[in-house]
Amino acid sequence: MGSHELSDLHTLFVKPPTGRLFCGELDSRLGSNSQSRFDLLRSIRMSLVWSCNEWDPLEEVIIGTAAGARFPHADASTQLAEYPGRPLNTIPQGPFPAKIIEEAEEDLATFASVLKQGNVTVRRPTPWDHDSVFSTIHWSTPGYYNYCPRDILLTVGDQILETPNVIRGRSQETFSYRELLLEYMASGSRWFSAPRPMLKDELFAPENENLTPLDLEPAFDAANVLRFGRDLLYLVSATGNEMGGHWLQSILGDQYRVHFMKDVYFGSHIDSTLVALRPGLVLANPERLSDETLPDFLKEWEVIYSPPMENQGRHSADYLHKAIGSEWIDMNLFSIDPDTVVVDSDQHQLIALLESKGMNVEPVKLRHSRMLGGGFHCVTLDVRRRGTLEGYFQGSPG
Repeated sequence: MGSHELSDLHTLFVKPPTGRLFCGELDSRLGSNSQSRFDLLRSIRMSLVWSCNEWDPLEEVIIGTAAGARFPHADASTQLAEYPGRPLNTIPQGPFPAKIIEEAEEDLATFASVLKQGNVTVRRPTPWDHDSVFSTIHWSTPGYYNYCPRDILLTVGDQILETPNVIRGRSQETFSYRELLLEYMASGSRWFSAPRPMLKDELFAPENENLTPLDLEPAFDAANVLRFGRDLLYLVSATGNEMGGHWLQSILGDQYRVHFMKDVYFGSHIDSTLVALRPGLVLANPERLSDETLPDFLKEWEVIYSPPMENQGRHSADYLHKAIGSEWIDMNLFSIDPDTVVVDSDQHQLIALLESKGMNVEPVKLRHSRMLGGGFHCVTLDVRRRGTLEGYFQGSPG
């Protein structure tokens, strides 16, 4: 690519007040050749990564894939994080049924199409062989899936963090995103990986009934975190110990403030408990939160409580026995911008509630969100949103 073409490419970028750079038509100019993309992005150093919160206008997103997905291996990490209280010999094993994979892929393609129609760049992970077994000196396991990039990668400003995930079978999952991460690094983004946890059996032997990993090493999923600009909310649960939140604060430094939400919900991730819709408005799960138990800093905002989830009777008892997600998984919505959200099409009461707050709703269906344990927020990683890094609360850093 010549100098005049590089100069022309610069005109596709807009420089917001933060000094971060965003592109409008990068894919059409660069094509699919990964080496060409890497070389060009390295030469112009325009970060493709910028996402400070859950609601700014979306420009680029990664959507996961159900291809090759299998139930997580029956070990102490899976038992704690996905099937608490279940004997190991009752945890389902092997690949997910082919029909579930096929329908999940259809639904993800529909979701991607909706976003593309709004001029959002959609990226997908590289296929990965989750049947292959890998090991450390302490354990061996096959893989899991690439359905939920939200669980393993966290974007904070121009940084992408690989988190120290709790389930052993996820330890190599970010390799499916390696080509994308290299491309983002070449563009000027900062790419960090948390200390790799050893995930020994003793980590999963909680000393109390709250069923969280012990504080022997940082261990948490990225989906334990919600971003509110300079303030981040960290859920202490079966997929995130308190030490993990302290590590996150240490790596982000004094530009950010990590708040801990404890003794609220121990099952798994934060995004079916609390949803950040836009500045001043959050959606909360009424079975897990109340006005009294809401994190103190969020008490400055309006809180709306989700109605019960609808169409819960569509699955058989056997399906639910194997399912990873809770009955609240369809509260797990995804923001395209501060006024537009993607919501499960069966949730008519929730849609009406959001519309009453002036929000536009794109109804889409993920038929197997319950089985695969991932709603719209879970199956995405927002790589770039158009906005600035702000503090929204009293005492916010910066």
